[in-house]
Amino acid sequence: MTTVRVLVVDDQALIREGIASLLGLEDGIVVVGTAADGRAAVELAAETTPDVVLMDVRMPVLDGVRAAEILRERLPSCRVLMLTTFDDEEYVLSALRAGALGYLLKNLPARELAQAVRLAHAGVGQHDASVLRRLASALDRPSPTAARPDLTDRELEVLSRIARGATNREIAAQLFVSEGTVKNHVSHILSRLGLRDRTQAALYARENGLL
Repeated sequence: MTTVRVLVVDDQALIREGIASLLGLEDGIVVVGTAADGRAAVELAAETTPDVVLMDVRMPVLDGVRAAEILRERLPSCRVLMLTTFDDEEYVLSALRAGALGYLLKNLPARELAQAVRLAHAGVGQHDASVLRRLASALDRPSPTAARPDLTDRELEVLSRIARGATNREIAAQLFVSEGTVKNHVSHILSRLGLRDRTQAALYARENGLL
């Protein structure tokens, strides 16, 4: 079993140490450290090179969103999972724009948290159900802006369908192309726009009137 190295970041000592203790009981997960704020998290991550960082959103000194941005720049292979009590749309969108792979609430069971950590290590994001509802609501709202990024017409079609929740297979069927072609388009879209995953691509499409 692959060992996942985890850094736990939360400004409340009881929660921070509790999460670390619970994860430490899970097979294949090693907690390499804990931090009480974003700045300490960035410094400790540089020393311990964790695979996954569990990050609270609101913290003193440096908040979790800004810390996630810095980690994405300095440790691009590190996955950040936001773990918080706040599911406000502003926090959710800011965290995902900053490069967080997932957004979870602290009321989930320990076993589900451990599974989310393992999935994050594999590059699979996890979001709380209420967070997904807020994302869906945000995507449904019309955007007042209309920008055309440096993408081909076909890539814009693919991006629009990503924003509507279509899978690569569904997009391939809709556009009468192969699934491999769609995968290539998606990779190019993410690279050209500097985005990390499909969730960020969907948010970009909404914010720029590309739905």
